[in-house]
Amino acid sequence: MDLSTIIGLISGIALISGAIILGGDVGGFVEGQAVLIVFGGTFAATLASFPLSNFKALIKIIKTAFQEKTMPASETIALLVQLAEKARREGLLALEDDVAELDDDFLEKGIQLVVDGTDPELTRSILETELSFVEERHKNGQGMFQTMGAFSPAFGMAGTLIGLIQMLGDLDDPDAIGPGMAIALVTTLYGVLAANLIFFPIANKLKAKSGEEVLLKEVMLEGILSIQAGENPRIVEEKLKAFLAPQSREAVDEGKEEEIEVDAGGEA
Repeated sequence: MDLSTIIGLISGIALISGAIILGGDVGGFVEGQAVLIVFGGTFAATLASFPLSNFKALIKIIKTAFQEKTMPASETIALLVQLAEKARREGLLALEDDVAELDDDFLEKGIQLVVDGTDPELTRSILETELSFVEERHKNGQGMFQTMGAFSPAFGMAGTLIGLIQMLGDLDDPDAIGPGMAIALVTTLYGVLAANLIFFPIANKLKAKSGEEVLLKEVMLEGILSIQAGENPRIVEEKLKAFLAPQSREAVDEGKEEEIEVDAGGEA
């Protein structure tokens, strides 16, 4: 699980709820009509803005925001270097046994193309097309939450207008002024909180995760093509490390050092 997403959302809700509780009247901030206007209107407008197929994937998109990436870049590079070493020793066909054991579909497809003897330019073209579709799918998910973030304050304002209209229509009844004003103000609050505490943060997290995944797949793409070209595993490693930030490159080197220490211990 991605703890930063969970901690951020829970702490934000807890702090705002605590501030409301300290203010006294909590019941005034709970308004069913405001929930229907803001969240009902936001989801309805978003549904009208995107194909139904995008909405069917909404639960999966939300899960992505709360999940950690499956494989760190340092582990991916180490795996690609191992495959490069095996291909250099035994030939590209020897990688066929490893294809079924790969957890990543993109990497599996790339290595399978290499094993099948696909032309390098065609391999690059196929994988780059696959990568572009991955980016497009990610943008659709981000766009849905960005759209929700844009719509929710607008529906909060719509709720405010509805509340004011109801209040003005019942000026002769003093008892109706309070509920009307409550709806008018609470809907604006709901809209602002929904946008800035839920929808926009999730959209930003999806964008960050998309960037990480695309970078990881670019590393895979370059590694696959290097394996196909029969490059020296050491060169492959250095080339792939160039994609990483300095601290991530250190993680790759530390993994290598640990492996050497284990081998030395085994020999002893």
